[in-house]
Amino acid sequence: MPILKSSIKSVRKIEKRREKNDYFRNALKKALDFAKKSNYSDDKVKEAIKLIDKLEAKGILHKNNAARKKSSLMKKLNSAEKSS
Repeated sequence: MPILKSSIKSVRKIEKRREKNDYFRNALKKALDFAKKSNYSDDKVKEAIKLIDKLEAKGILHKNNAARKKSSLMKKLNSAEKSS
């Protein structure tokens, strides 16, 4: 356990950030899973992309990681539309 007052505060701050990041990462996993289960329907993919953009803006996802996830979703959406 930290001894300095600033270190104690830092631990509290880090814990809050970790919980927030975990919440958003789980929300992203759920959104991607819903998109997959809906066979990449247009509305579910749009919801997932919206969430990815939000997490990128908050700094939870790196911009390249977000771009890769969005690109992958769009490829799957386009292939799903062609097959149906």
